[in-house]
Amino acid sequence: MATERKARSLKPTMVDVAEQAGVSQTTVSLVLNGTHNVRISEQTRKRVSSVARALGYRLVKRGASATGPSADKTVIGMVVDEIATDPWMAQALDGVREKAWDHGLTVILAATRSDPEMADAVFAHMAGQPLLGMIYGTIQTRQVELTPTLMRIPTVLLNCHAPGRSITSIVPGEVLGGRTATERLIAAGHRRIALIQGEVWMEASRDRLKGYRQALSNHEIPFDPGLVRPGNWEPSAGFEQTMDLMVMKNPPTAIFCANDMMAAGCYEALKELGKRIPDDVSVIGYDDREIARFARPPLTTMLLPHFEMGTLAAEYLIDRAGGLNRRPVQVKVECPIIERESVSPLSILEPL
Repeated sequence: MATERKARSLKPTMVDVAEQAGVSQTTVSLVLNGTHNVRISEQTRKRVSSVARALGYRLVKRGASATGPSADKTVIGMVVDEIATDPWMAQALDGVREKAWDHGLTVILAATRSDPEMADAVFAHMAGQPLLGMIYGTIQTRQVELTPTLMRIPTVLLNCHAPGRSITSIVPGEVLGGRTATERLIAAGHRRIALIQGEVWMEASRDRLKGYRQALSNHEIPFDPGLVRPGNWEPSAGFEQTMDLMVMKNPPTAIFCANDMMAAGCYEALKELGKRIPDDVSVIGYDDREIARFARPPLTTMLLPHFEMGTLAAEYLIDRAGGLNRRPVQVKVECPIIERESVSPLSILEPL
């Protein structure tokens, strides 16, 4: 059975600092690492430092000698298919790096752009390093086939999984995330809840739909296939599908967008139609991209916990090197809701 983990630990993380300071995790990392050759205002630097102190967060610096589980294995290899197209793998890298640093380990990163020959060359090169283990990550949650080289190295999969769950994998709890988002809208009194999906061939899109349907079923709300619309993760889909939804004879009072980019398009459509958010229509997104924080009103959304996933991946490798966690498991990390202002207050609507 899959293991469920909270995406927020009691110990403050870089995610917490970024959220409270109103900046990206990258900015937090640059400020706290004392990087000065980038354009970050002094005001922002002071705000980030102040928030970090108030939360009790600090970067753990590596000491003079390694404190990892083995003195001759000082490196974690991290190989990903993409790192520039979306922020997710960069956030996961921050989580891996912090956990590794806590144990006196360093991280080597390579991006293969899904080129099998490049991946084989990278794996072979990393196998020659003083390697504690490997983290293999993908930008999309999916099943992967592993090369023989990688199978011989202690490996944790990040945002992907192997056939038969033969290797430990860390993935987001998407079904629970879809259910939580929908239940938040139900708790506000909504019964006509639309869902604008991502591309249906993707696991994330299918799982968020499963969660949506579970929430409706749990509250005895009939499933209306007309309220579920196909999307493509882009603002254009959010705009077009919202326009179509709102001309229905009985339009939705709430819209669950399967990512924040489509929620941005949804916002534009509602504004063009003269609808107020959340007074006329509530909107909830998914991912917690920076755009969510700066939308007007700020977008309530679900956090994709890639920082926590990276932390857990490194933790599993380190524990395995210490003789623990040798049995493969799949860890599903909870996607917590980030409350802002785009969903009507709890129970403000009367049930239909």
